[in-house]
Amino acid sequence: MFRYSLIVLVCLVLFSCGTDDGPGYQEPYVPGSDDDPTAIEPLSDEDMLDLTQKETFKYFWDFAHSNSGAAKERYHPDNPTLNQDVVTTGGTGFGLMSILVGIERNFITREQGASRLSKIVSFLENADRFHGAWSHWIDGNSGNTLPFSAKDDGGDLVETAFLVQGLICIKEYFKNGSDEEKALAQQADELWKGVEWHWYTQNQDALYWHWSPNHGFDINLKLAGYNEVLITYILAAASPDYSIDKAAYEKGWANNGAIVSSSSQYGFPLVLRHAGGSNLGGPLFFSHYSFLGLNPKNLSDQYGNYWDLAVNHTKINRQYCITNPKNYKDYGEDCWGLTASYSRNTDGSRGYSAHSPSNDKGVVSPTAAISSIPYTPTESLKVMHYLYQNKAKLLGPAGFYDAFSPHYNFWVTETYLAIDQGPQVIMIENHRTGLLWNLFMQNDDVKKGLDKLGFNY
Repeated sequence: MFRYSLIVLVCLVLFSCGTDDGPGYQEPYVPGSDDDPTAIEPLSDEDMLDLTQKETFKYFWDFAHSNSGAAKERYHPDNPTLNQDVVTTGGTGFGLMSILVGIERNFITREQGASRLSKIVSFLENADRFHGAWSHWIDGNSGNTLPFSAKDDGGDLVETAFLVQGLICIKEYFKNGSDEEKALAQQADELWKGVEWHWYTQNQDALYWHWSPNHGFDINLKLAGYNEVLITYILAAASPDYSIDKAAYEKGWANNGAIVSSSSQYGFPLVLRHAGGSNLGGPLFFSHYSFLGLNPKNLSDQYGNYWDLAVNHTKINRQYCITNPKNYKDYGEDCWGLTASYSRNTDGSRGYSAHSPSNDKGVVSPTAAISSIPYTPTESLKVMHYLYQNKAKLLGPAGFYDAFSPHYNFWVTETYLAIDQGPQVIMIENHRTGLLWNLFMQNDDVKKGLDKLGFNY
């Protein structure tokens, strides 16, 4: 969506553990008093997770692009033809992983899933690529690039990395299956191995986000942390044929060690400096997108422990909402979570914003707390029960709607974005079974990339 332009601004400005008790071990938490006449019959924690995964999965199954099978950038139930042919590369990667969850959860059969995945992978095989990388947006009918902005009409390395996470999980899931499944696994493996990661260094010690056949590296946006782009460096190091040097990670991602932070908020160490410079942490998607396949548990390098980082990032975001310095209605233990999503403009119209403690507009994004469930299981479930108690307003045909604000007369945007729906399905599954983490982390090339960069995992 508009995340790229916001992250450009963030990057320009710049140059931990949860409880162990999972679902089912306690009575479901229900906001409000026991005698509240408007209360909805509560679900158990287990049923709450089932419902959220099953309903949100529909985004990638029922509302996928009809020709390509890939994920649409957005879906507006009241205007379903809006941008109906705009396919998103990163969101499609999230969709690939969500379909694997759908198979495991028996939302669809293994045969149905493999068939849809084959359709998507074949579409990607024939879509425009730029030194192996896909563009941010693709026409779901022709496979041609749709410009994301004036000069962003070529390869998008970060969106490509999000897609590759999904391709690697497909390879691992189907590699020992039927002949047809093995062919799908091979096709996915060959696709990701064709990405020329080293091209996107400009022969420097860093990765760069974009390259265009019309504008070259004019955007010139270096990938520096901490934000959502960690996975890009790990995959670039993992590539068998187009790998980057460790120096690119150290000087690019880690800014020669300046990425390390000594700051704490609410008693939680930040661990690394967040892009944008806020000591309250950036939008929560920073700690979601790279960790859909990459398992942050026990993941560390010379700069920090990534599990502590993600847990603390989430708890700081939550505690900010509980502290609620702007006195927004309903902010608290049941209603928290600031991340990039649709938003409410000051005039009441719908916009988009990378919400965070330093950019708090009174808008809560359900994906923020839901996708953080591996880090804050009990705390995230409280939010899910709150959302369910307000399901008449918040639950639509493809899961909980993208954003809402109790403060502004319970404003709701009855819309969806692929990059917000996908992490909910995936991270709930990682919390429950570790499915995507296990698939991704068992890949031999991924292990080599982590070893090359000096990770413990």
